[in-house]
Amino acid sequence: MRIGSHTLAPRVVLAPMAGVTDKPFRVLCKRLGAGLCVSEMTTSDPRFWSTAKSRHRMDHAGEPDPISVQIAGTVPQVMAEAARYNVDHGAQIVDINMGCPAKKVCNAWAGSALMREPELVARILESVVAAVDVPVTLKIRTGWDHDQRNAPLIARIAEQSGIAALAVHGRTRDQQYTGSAEYDTIAAIKAQLSIPVIANGDIDSPRKAAAVLAHTGCDAVMVGRAAQGRPWIFREIAHFLEHGEELPAPPLAEVRAILLGHLEHLHAFYGEVSGVRIARKHLGWYAKDRPENAAFRAVVNRAESAEQQLRLTRDYFDALVAGVAPELSAAA
Repeated sequence: MRIGSHTLAPRVVLAPMAGVTDKPFRVLCKRLGAGLCVSEMTTSDPRFWSTAKSRHRMDHAGEPDPISVQIAGTVPQVMAEAARYNVDHGAQIVDINMGCPAKKVCNAWAGSALMREPELVARILESVVAAVDVPVTLKIRTGWDHDQRNAPLIARIAEQSGIAALAVHGRTRDQQYTGSAEYDTIAAIKAQLSIPVIANGDIDSPRKAAAVLAHTGCDAVMVGRAAQGRPWIFREIAHFLEHGEELPAPPLAEVRAILLGHLEHLHAFYGEVSGVRIARKHLGWYAKDRPENAAFRAVVNRAESAEQQLRLTRDYFDALVAGVAPELSAAA
């Protein structure tokens, strides 16, 4: 699959997720097999570009190519300027958010709320495409609600506006993340377009990825929540798509190494105080499939320093690797 001059191999993409797909997580997922990792949403409002949050979100130093940055907003000229700004700061692909269901985003008529205004969608897409010399992609849902499932219309507008690739989440906005994703709408969109289409929604295993690709005819799959605490899912999907067989689960020793490396990157990227706080949710996700997870989270969430967080995590996994029950204590 190609987006502009960029070849995506394998055909597995990390979905943009606010508060999750920061640079440490993107770098990790790319190393573990993702063909493309899309940044968490950045605002198009220039008043907030100098905040600590925006500076972190726009930091792409040392990030593997291609670098895809998602922007959100409602004003065509402002979105165009945001695209130019991000390209100047390292973006090689600009992704436009019209899929976020969050109330605070939709209340500002951004995210998936834009799908209710096809004419505005066209103006935004045309303005952004004309503003930059890198590929522009778009992420949408199937519609606003069950009675306004207009994704095929938005998809045609996207292609006509010069969008290089389209990602479609198989839910309406009012579904949020409840129920099950449906893929018939995505298949219909793929059938009518000549640009690459990426299927998103409930892709949580190699077999599910293969089934969705077969059902929709799409060019790639996009993985979101299933990658939380399981970043190796990308190599598992890639291996299954290429060889038709499932990889064994990573050994605990490898999970330990991946997690400790992730923690160290978070601490270095955000600084100790913020890094420790942000790492807590990732620790919970990594441990969610373990029977001891509740006790582990309770202890690690009390860690106040990077050293303590790393030590507790190291001791926990060392015990699991050794086949003994972890001794969970927050004592320094």
